[in-house]
Amino acid sequence: MKCAVLAVTLAIGCAVVASQAVAAPTTIQNGSKVTLEYTLTVDGKMIDSSEGKPPLEYTQGEGKMLPGLARQLEGLKAGDEKNVEVKPEEAYGSPDPAALKEIPISKLPPEIKPEVGMILQGQDKEGRSFPARIAEVKKDTVVMDLNHPLAGKTLFFKVKIISVK
Repeated sequence: MKCAVLAVTLAIGCAVVASQAVAAPTTIQNGSKVTLEYTLTVDGKMIDSSEGKPPLEYTQGEGKMLPGLARQLEGLKAGDEKNVEVKPEEAYGSPDPAALKEIPISKLPPEIKPEVGMILQGQDKEGRSFPARIAEVKKDTVVMDLNHPLAGKTLFFKVKIISVK
């Protein structure tokens, strides 16, 4: 904490010193509770935003924020605004060719007519849902891309820090 010091010289030649605590601005660092507004743009298209929703809250250093974004927010304080570019290696990584899986069309729900680009919800062995995009439709099979939809993409965030505690 910084202190401002005020020295007053009295008529008799004595100095009286008074100190007043001045709170240093709290900056984002490991353990900080951060509240921010954001807009995410990829390939020139707005993908997500907190506009019209409650601001995003997270704790710096807990690993729940993309590494590249968290790193670039370090040191900011409430009221700061910043445009942040996050490369794929600090976000969702590069697409993994091993994440392409060919499955029989008969395994899809019967009401679905598969089309390239269609996003389906899959379920892993633990019962967690995940998105899967149809990358290719063949005669009897579809090639499902299990990579994160933003894998290989550079992400552009516009952020405004609301609070840092």
